[in-house]
Amino acid sequence: MTLYIDPPVWPGHGRMWSHLISDVSFAELHAFAARLGAPARAFDRDHYDVPSTSYGDAVRLGAVEASSKELVRMLVVAGLRRPKHERP
Repeated sequence: MTLYIDPPVWPGHGRMWSHLISDVSFAELHAFAARLGAPARAFDRDHYDVPSTSYGDAVRLGAVEASSKELVRMLVVAGLRRPKHERP
């Protein structure tokens, strides 16, 4: 089980945010997010938004640090990418 997280460089709501993904399945992603204590509302189509205050915890739990571009590439290769413009 490998999860990936990008650096907390995304601003929003007075904080900086990271993206947490799985390159295997959403079930794996949801299970890891639950262990991290991320609320369900933090899930956004194909990733969890993780505040900078939880970044270290995610890495300590086993998330591998990767760039934002790498995260997108991994999601596309795994067939898990869900772009904003895509309709359900």
